[in-house]
Amino acid sequence: MSGLHLLLRFLSLLLLCCTTGSVSTIFSEESLVACHPRHVQALTQFKNEFDTRGCNHSDYSNGVWCDNSTGAVTKLKLTACLSGPLKSNSSLFQFHELRYLDLSKNSFTLSSVPSEFGNINKLEVLDLSFNGFLGQVPSSFSNLSLLSILDLSYNHLSGPLNLNSSLFGLHHLRYLNLAYNNFSSSLPSKFGNLNKLQVLSLSSNGFFGQVPPTISNLTWLTELYLDKNKLTGSFPLVKNLTKLSDLELSHNHFTGTIPSSLFTMPSLTYIALIDNHFTSSIEVPDSSSSSRLERLLLGNNHFEGKILDPISKFITLKYLDLSFLNISYPIDLSIFSSLKSLVSLDLSGNNISPASLRSDTDFPLNVRLLTLLGCGISEFPNILKTLKNLEFIDVTNNRIKGKIPEWLWSLPRLSAVNLINNSINGFEGSTEVLVNSTSMLILDLDENSFEGAFPNLPLSISVFSASYNCFTGEIPLSICNRTSLTALSLNYNNFTGQIPQCLSKLMFLNLRKNNLEGSIPEIFYTDSSLQSLDVGYNRLTGKLPRSLLNCFSLRFLGVDNNRIKDTFPFWLKALPNLRVLTLSSNKFYGPISLPHQGPMGFPELRILEISGNKFTGSLPPNYFENWKASSLTMNQAGALYMVYTRTAYGYIFYDYDDTIDLRYKGLHMEQKNVLTSYIAIDFSGNLLHGQIPQSIGLLKALIALNFSNNAFTGHIPLSLSNLTELESLDLSSNQLSGTIPNGLGSLSFLAYINVSHNQLKGEIPQGPQITGQPKSSFEGNAGLCGLPLDESCFGTSAPPIQQQKQEDGEEEEALLKWKAVVIGYGPGVLFGLAIAQLIATYKPELLVKIIGPNKRRNR
Repeated sequence: MSGLHLLLRFLSLLLLCCTTGSVSTIFSEESLVACHPRHVQALTQFKNEFDTRGCNHSDYSNGVWCDNSTGAVTKLKLTACLSGPLKSNSSLFQFHELRYLDLSKNSFTLSSVPSEFGNINKLEVLDLSFNGFLGQVPSSFSNLSLLSILDLSYNHLSGPLNLNSSLFGLHHLRYLNLAYNNFSSSLPSKFGNLNKLQVLSLSSNGFFGQVPPTISNLTWLTELYLDKNKLTGSFPLVKNLTKLSDLELSHNHFTGTIPSSLFTMPSLTYIALIDNHFTSSIEVPDSSSSSRLERLLLGNNHFEGKILDPISKFITLKYLDLSFLNISYPIDLSIFSSLKSLVSLDLSGNNISPASLRSDTDFPLNVRLLTLLGCGISEFPNILKTLKNLEFIDVTNNRIKGKIPEWLWSLPRLSAVNLINNSINGFEGSTEVLVNSTSMLILDLDENSFEGAFPNLPLSISVFSASYNCFTGEIPLSICNRTSLTALSLNYNNFTGQIPQCLSKLMFLNLRKNNLEGSIPEIFYTDSSLQSLDVGYNRLTGKLPRSLLNCFSLRFLGVDNNRIKDTFPFWLKALPNLRVLTLSSNKFYGPISLPHQGPMGFPELRILEISGNKFTGSLPPNYFENWKASSLTMNQAGALYMVYTRTAYGYIFYDYDDTIDLRYKGLHMEQKNVLTSYIAIDFSGNLLHGQIPQSIGLLKALIALNFSNNAFTGHIPLSLSNLTELESLDLSSNQLSGTIPNGLGSLSFLAYINVSHNQLKGEIPQGPQITGQPKSSFEGNAGLCGLPLDESCFGTSAPPIQQQKQEDGEEEEALLKWKAVVIGYGPGVLFGLAIAQLIATYKPELLVKIIGPNKRRNR
């Protein structure tokens, strides 16, 4: 879905629905001069139902509008500032005169949409997007007969949209957005009843089957977004939709041909068909010369025959995506010479004719964005020299050798260069040539063969990444003069010396696996924007700087495999967003649970790695009770970092993912994209004792758990059987006794278990996940019997299954005596929306996404 265009359309429709009257300062009673006292009281009551501290810092134009004559509240906008549950008895539902209600982007506790919204039957605009609501659309919505704009996007709404859905009676709807939910059904034919719709978005759901022919009844439709579903069949019947300007069908399972009539539709400017199964060649009628088509996105299909010739007839094209088409012949870039207005071209995954990469090739000179990822290019494309308007070039995953030509840095508008995964070994001229670039914002040199000293970066640089190279020497202090620098990734190089203090001001800093010495920068300022700090695998000493407490945005802290000597940083629990903490293989010591402390105080933590230190002490039974984030499902677990920078023509985005080394399934391995794909605990190789807390069973999303090589005693917690997502469990080399809980045998994702070298007894639970393990996973337990061990449980003194169940039952009874922990969840505001609103002001069609440092190969 073209989220930017959808947002613009939404905002334009909102302008038609503004109410008249006085506007108040948010939740300030003395300023509600036009509001009836009864409504002022209700507003105050509504305020008290939530934590509203965020309202005072919101960037949105929140407020209350009341009618000058009646004093009734007619418009209420409270976005990105409320926290807490929206209850069915909320005072909100007393405002029966409301015409406009915007409660988007709040932190409502996961719950269903209250049916009481149906009581506010004068509503014309209702925006509940970005809130995390569960369940189905209430049937009471059928009462909102005046509704013109309805936005329920970015929630967790589910179930089928059946024929009797309350939505299909809202005949005044002009804007309907159900995108990014969990609806799963075929598309009801009754969508055709909403014949006043101008914008319909059903993106990113689970809709399947064919698009009903009644879609052609929506003759006022200007924008249709059906992307990221499971829709099948032939191309939808849209030729009657003469007002249609934007058609988005990407990421479905459509097959067959693209009708030629599509290219003669009078208003159509945007067609996106990426990632489908279209096969036939495109047929373009002669009347296509009158086409207004500006954006054509056809990537990742299986077209037969030559498709470039007909496409070259669309002389109004500005944005063209022909990536990964699997065509058998090399593409000659001169085929695009007729597209004089072309601004963006993506030919990734195709074979490019080497001769057409020369500077004398006839090629559109207005191109600003050129993506040639994985095109088999072996020499630096000289055609770039002629593109004086070029802003962004991506030649990732090619075979380019030699040095970067000096002329590249003189291109006047070049803002982002992505050269990941080639064999480039240096710069023509000297490392000083980069300074000549006055517009460079993002430079990614990851996975090449660069050697020597750190290059002298452009003064304008915002993001610099040179991971997986062979740079040597110290990080120069001249980098402190790059005041625009936001993100720096130099991991997997051979840098020496100390970390410059000025790097503590960055948002993202990755210096992992170098030879750096000294200590972590001591000073992190109170206005720090630091989100990720990774200095693992160096030779750093000293302690963790206490000034890290100033980094309220910190989400990732990795200091593993150094020589840091300190106690466990309990004080880091004051950081509200910390999600990954890796302290492994240092010289940390002392307890990881303070006397009378109770639960661990890191509610957002998803990964805690403290292995290979000298931590001591025991863990209280409720140690893991406050780990809210680890109790989420994986699709709630987190979002990628994103750095964005503004150019003269729009915004350029750069995804930034972190990497850690984990002991997982008995192996040491590198895990990428950890914030979105991994929840793990590793306490191995310490001096911990006592029982493993039963509260470990609350961490429903836990994937890897390693308590090996400690001195834990007692039974294996029965609650481990609750960890239905668990893939790797290592409890080896402790002093655990009793039996192995039967429930472990039913964990369907458990691919690795190791309980060797304990004092366990009884029969090993049977099940495919257990019996498939090697014998070594159960060795060193004199009392264990049954597969995969050779010892049979028959004719021995081993406890029978009945006795084992009795022991498990006793543990379960103890487990039930816990005090339940109600774990709330607030979905938070997606960073992407904030960016989209920024972009809406600055030519949104220039949105560019650069591949992040950990998304390298096999694209």
